[in-house]
Amino acid sequence: MYIESLALKNFRNYELQSIEFSDHINILYGDNAQGKTNILEAIYLVATTRSHRGARDKDIIRFGENEAYIKANIKKREVSHRVDVNLRKQRPKGVAIDGIPIRRSIELFGMINIVIFSPEDMSVVKEGPSERRRFMDSELCQLSRLYFSNLAKYNHILEQRNSLLKQIYFKPELEDSLDIWDDQLIETGRSIIRERSNFIKMMNDMIIGIHKGLTSDKEIISLKYEPNVKEEDFENVLKSKRKIELKNTTTMTGPHRDDFGIIINDIDVRVYGSQGQQRTAALSLKMAEIELVKDVINDSPILLLDDVMSELDSKRRDALLNYIQGIQTIITCTGYDDFIKKSVSIDKKYRVVNGSIS
Repeated sequence: MYIESLALKNFRNYELQSIEFSDHINILYGDNAQGKTNILEAIYLVATTRSHRGARDKDIIRFGENEAYIKANIKKREVSHRVDVNLRKQRPKGVAIDGIPIRRSIELFGMINIVIFSPEDMSVVKEGPSERRRFMDSELCQLSRLYFSNLAKYNHILEQRNSLLKQIYFKPELEDSLDIWDDQLIETGRSIIRERSNFIKMMNDMIIGIHKGLTSDKEIISLKYEPNVKEEDFENVLKSKRKIELKNTTTMTGPHRDDFGIIINDIDVRVYGSQGQQRTAALSLKMAEIELVKDVINDSPILLLDDVMSELDSKRRDALLNYIQGIQTIITCTGYDDFIKKSVSIDKKYRVVNGSIS
């Protein structure tokens, strides 16, 4: 799987731009704030309908314009496809696959598989549980349409339930209506817990050998899923905490509070790991994610490396660059650095200057 070309109109700081990619290694280089990451954002958006930065559609449209367009040509198992995305300030985005409009974004999932690695991903290990939940959700949503659907449904139910808890604080007679939301929360929550548990098990199988290679067999890493509540206990725990949830006016039980542990040589690296261990663990997670996607879809994902090379020392850079041979990779960096020239065979390189690519 690889992206053949990308065309943008009024997207971020690009008025009109097209770019053709090699199916191997591509470099986008230039000073900061010139638009390199915007290219990766556009690719991620045509794969998932969302910005990896969490930006709203209206904030992505070029200043002074009302609409933006993205067109991507994809080659998947020797078959070419086109994905068009129309972002609009006043209306929901429009998406078409091979010229046929789709009604729901879920229909796009699985068409293009993206793995993105940015400096923010270094925080997956050392930051709070929300970062690790985001890591699980971002890949699971691409791999499973059912997961994407259940997660969206769960978040909606959670929002409604929290709103009701706040209303009950002032109108106690509404408490009986909580049962309806509880049943739905339990049903969708159990599915999420089950799929996250399976995801961490599969990641564990991939990451052990990768991390050994990165540390010359000196470290053994393992991942441990830490659900806020076990699948089979969800109903009983939710009922037992109703009083405290009514008092705090928020839902305290469910997968929206999940985490996963990262253990290196019996030490919780989230808390006690050195900065070097945390960075290596983050790199191992990303490389294991690539392997998992390849295994699940029986194809290689498109890899986006957003200025991540500056965050890695030479040993980790070389390990990553050697690992990505044979995978379409698009790398952004501030300079066309010697370490990239020496470490990897580059097929295409582009200079980015103020929303213009040459």
